[in-house]
Amino acid sequence: MKFGPVPVEAALGLIAAHTIKAGGATLRKGRTILAETVAGLEAEGVRDLVAVALEPGDVGEDAAAETLARHLAGAGLRSEAPFTGRCNLFANEAGVLVVDRAGIDAVNGVDEAITAATLPPFKPLVAGEMVATIKIIPYAVAGDALARACAAASPGALRVAPYRRRRVGVVSTRLPSLKETTIDGTLSALAARLAPTGAEIVADIRVPHSATVVADALSAAIDQEGADLVIVFGASAIADRRDVIPAGIEATGGAVVHFGMPVDPGNLLLLGACRDVPVIGAPGCARSPKENGFDWVLHRLLADLPVTRADIVALGVGGLLMEIVSRPQPRSGEPSAADDA
Repeated sequence: MKFGPVPVEAALGLIAAHTIKAGGATLRKGRTILAETVAGLEAEGVRDLVAVALEPGDVGEDAAAETLARHLAGAGLRSEAPFTGRCNLFANEAGVLVVDRAGIDAVNGVDEAITAATLPPFKPLVAGEMVATIKIIPYAVAGDALARACAAASPGALRVAPYRRRRVGVVSTRLPSLKETTIDGTLSALAARLAPTGAEIVADIRVPHSATVVADALSAAIDQEGADLVIVFGASAIADRRDVIPAGIEATGGAVVHFGMPVDPGNLLLLGACRDVPVIGAPGCARSPKENGFDWVLHRLLADLPVTRADIVALGVGGLLMEIVSRPQPRSGEPSAADDA
């Protein structure tokens, strides 16, 4: 691509590098320079202007952006018509955004003229939400650079994992210090979290804070109510792998995958499974409607994406979600609700 000043009489058919006003008309930058524009400029005594001339093998900005966008768009995504070198990708359905980060990084490393920006990996999406934009910086890009950008990432490097788990069982344990209204509020907050995903609470089981009855409640939620995901809200925060909730999971023949999470609020989350049904031991902060580490795990599981110990420990960078001003520093003195995070 050639960029620079050219005589007005030689500008016909080139691309305007900047917006041009001539003879009462305006030609926007990036548009082809027409005969009437040339005539208007000559009539006004303009001798030259800055323009762009494509060279053999160059691909115009819109065509290049659309080509790369369609290459990157995987299941559940659509591209819309390009404009000014930009092509946007939108979600066709609700779900979680899955990103091949290495592939997107590689695309962005090919040539400074080619950029791809996305929402964060695993972000919950609603249908119609914009998830990525492909932007060609100049007015055209060399065809070989575009080919290398497409080769840098596998086709479908971005996709939507749709929500698949729809039946959520909830087990709440009781202690004399816990009010029923607190449990009611917890269920309301959870129902609001689930609403955009299409999932619903199919079991609300409230039991004493005991491993044996927790085990029975888990089995009832799965076997009798058909829950494909179970969340346990403890009357007391989980303090150890041998505590009531993990012991209850293991008593069903299930297993604890990981306890603890480098996300704050959300530290005291426990992830387990009973047979093929995921079980979340919810941290105290999950009773609040505010975003916390519980949301990050919940949405992945609802989209039937695996969550491993490695996935959880990788959440630390960016895992400080908010300053918890109510928590004593260091942790001492009066306990706060945040201490059950």
